[in-house]
Formats: sequence, structure tokens, C-alpha cells
Amino acid sequence: MRRNAMLEAACMVFAEKGYAHATVDEIAHRAEFGKGTLYNYFEGGKEDIFFAIFDEIYDDFRHFIEASFTPEKMADCPVRDLFREFITSCFVFFLDRQELFMMLIKEAHRMMFSDDKRKATFFLNHRDRVVQALAVPLDQAIKRGEIKPYPPRALAHMILGNINGCQMQMMLDKEHGGCTHTDGASESADFLSTLLFDGILAKPVSSALIDS
Repeated sequence: MRRNAMLEAACMVFAEKGYAHATVDEIAHRAEFGKGTLYNYFEGGKEDIFFAIFDEIYDDFRHFIEASFTPEKMADCPVRDLFREFITSCFVFFLDRQELFMMLIKEAHRMMFSDDKRKATFFLNHRDRVVQALAVPLDQAIKRGEIKPYPPRALAHMILGNINGCQMQMMLDKEHGGCTHTDGASESADFLSTLLFDGILAKPVSSALIDS
């Protein structure tokens, strides 16, 4: 319970101040613990807390993917409907924690391309596990003939990348008085699902025309 309280306090401070301006003193004060107590749980201070938050977020997201594509759901629902529901939930989850996620994404990119291989490996390993979690239902859908036989991991990368891109646009729309949070998630999920499953061509192009 103490550790969770510290992580919750850190999330609030990081969201408000950004990683660079957040301090261990403020996190400890917000969690209502002494700084020494905080270091008992996170010896590396602010950086260890940051990594712990990412551990929990990535773990939660992998579990969320698995819960979105259970064997029962895969058997009972069309794969397109499952992915639309999954994408909508991703957008809602992001918008509810917008400030925190923007800070986390920024710091993750900075650390991923730093000279510290330990930090880069940390984020790359987490991303790989998320990609693999999404590749599993995609592979099942491919084997059942529901989607084209493209490499599942490449598809997972593409879907996650498009979700991130739409999230950034939704954030900008929200800041400029655009759609409400639920409407924005639903409309963006409709758009992205249509794009992913139908493509952007107005009419199918025959293979003969392509070959010519």
C-alpha cells in the first residue's frame, strides 16, 4: 500500500511538473511519507520511480490486450468489432490520463535513444512484449482467414503506431475545444477501424490493372 501510494503521488507530480522538474521531496510530500521512507522502496530515487510507473503501465496494457481478445471473444465476435472496441478503450484510457501519458511518452523516447543501453533495453523489451501480446489475436485471425496473411508482429506494430498517432491528434483537438472525450474516442475508433480494415482506396483496383 505504501509503494502504491508513492507511485500514485509520483504520477500526479510527473503529470503536473514533468519528469525534469519533479523532485523526490515533492513526491514524498504528496504521498505523505518521509523522503527516507521513499528511498527504502526506490533506492534510485526519481528514476526508479519512473521505471516502476512504466512497468505497471506496460503490464496493465498487456493484460488489457489479453482481456480484449480472450478465446471466448475471438470465437463469438467478428475480429473487426473486437478491434474497434479495443481501439476505443485505448483512446478513452489515454484521454483520462492525458498529461501523464504525454510526459511518459516524451521521456520514454528520450531514454530509448540515449547512450545508456540499460535504459534503451528497458523500453524496447517492454514495447516488444506489448507488440507480441497484440500479435497473438492477429495471428489467430489470420489462421481463421478473417484477415490477410501479413506478418502478425508487423501488423501489431502498425496498429499500435496508428493508435498513438490518433491519440496525439485527439489531444490537440481536445486542447482546442474539439470533440468531447467520449465522442472523440468513438469517432477516432470508427475512423481508424475503417482505415485499417478497408484501406483508403475509393474502389478496389484489379490485379490486372496493377500489373499493367
